[in-house]
Amino acid sequence: PPADPDDLDDLVADTVLDGARYGACTLRAVSVRGDSARYRGEPRRDSLLTARFGTAENALILVAMATGARATPGAHRAAAEACHWIGRAVGRSHARLSEDIRAARRGDLKSGLHRLTDRSLGKLRASAAEQGIDPEEYSATLRCLLLPADPQCRTRVFFGVGAGGLFRLRDGAWQDIEPRVTDVTGDPVVGFGSLPAETPEGDRLTMDLGIPTPPSPYEPAPEPPREPFRFRASVAHPGDTLLMCTGGLAEPLRGEPDLCRYLTGRWSPPVPPGLAAFLADTQVRVKGYADDRTAAAVWEA
Repeated sequence: PPADPDDLDDLVADTVLDGARYGACTLRAVSVRGDSARYRGEPRRDSLLTARFGTAENALILVAMATGARATPGAHRAAAEACHWIGRAVGRSHARLSEDIRAARRGDLKSGLHRLTDRSLGKLRASAAEQGIDPEEYSATLRCLLLPADPQCRTRVFFGVGAGGLFRLRDGAWQDIEPRVTDVTGDPVVGFGSLPAETPEGDRLTMDLGIPTPPSPYEPAPEPPREPFRFRASVAHPGDTLLMCTGGLAEPLRGEPDLCRYLTGRWSPPVPPGLAAFLADTQVRVKGYADDRTAAAVWEA
């Protein structure tokens, strides 16, 4: 992409790679520009943020990823802002969030994270107005993982807005555990499609279709949500691999069984891949899929 010498802060790296071990889990995270954007000389529309808030067993790790609207100027800036705002909101509330995760207060977590997400996306719309940009063009999907550093706490929390994927590799098989959003309006829908509200493994399956939520323990109420909010809190099993990704990787995973089989072989061994190996795995080309790919995977010890 062309660079402006007076606005070098606007540059976006082609590839971002990060990783560490916390508590009982090992984290790998990557964001890679897609072949299509590379060919056209356009910046990566995906943005990735990894951050630790707090210390010792009270620490909370946040992984946030966002994708800017397709074919709109400044899409990369909108994605970066979305990650920035949710990072700031979670960081300021991390002590309460960590306490709620360890105490399994799913209701408080869901309503609180819904508010934080709406507030962050509301700031993105305000930023668009300040720049004189249509808020529908200066927008982004947002997907987040919260991982407590306490090795005794196996709860993993996903939340966000917009398309993408949430998958789990357990016992050599991939499970698509993305919370579903339907066109139903009215009362909130609890469950995962037609499944019960809780799986045999004890995973609560919840979603919110944009109806008002109770007062948040974390932030003041924002303006009404414009996109369905997705939430899932589940208990990880030893040997699980949890994968959160943007649409650039979620779509080929859902559409190409060969890619699922390849990653199963690569990620099933008990020792997580190193950073370079994880980067190579997430860059495997699949014909017909050339978007940016952003992914965060968590291996459970």
